[in-house]
Amino acid sequence: MSIPPEDKDWTWVLQRPCPECGFDAAAVGPAAVGARVRASLPLWQQALTRPDAAVRPHPQVWSPLEYGCHLRDVVRLFEVAG
Repeated sequence: MSIPPEDKDWTWVLQRPCPECGFDAAAVGPAAVGARVRASLPLWQQALTRPDAAVRPHPQVWSPLEYGCHLRDVVRLFEVAG
């Protein structure tokens, strides 16, 4: 089964909260980002050690592993840019 490519423009999340998860980027100042990422580590450790961490719950929804890799890539991007 092929996975349809992601072609959405996700930059809208910078202007308004995400209706799916409730995250509001405008409410999080730059100084709070590091602490928020570190605070999420126990949740990521729990999710990524599940036996089904690489399984997509639905063909259009990333697996926990895919979300974790995306987060890793975003953090690396900001590390290089900072």
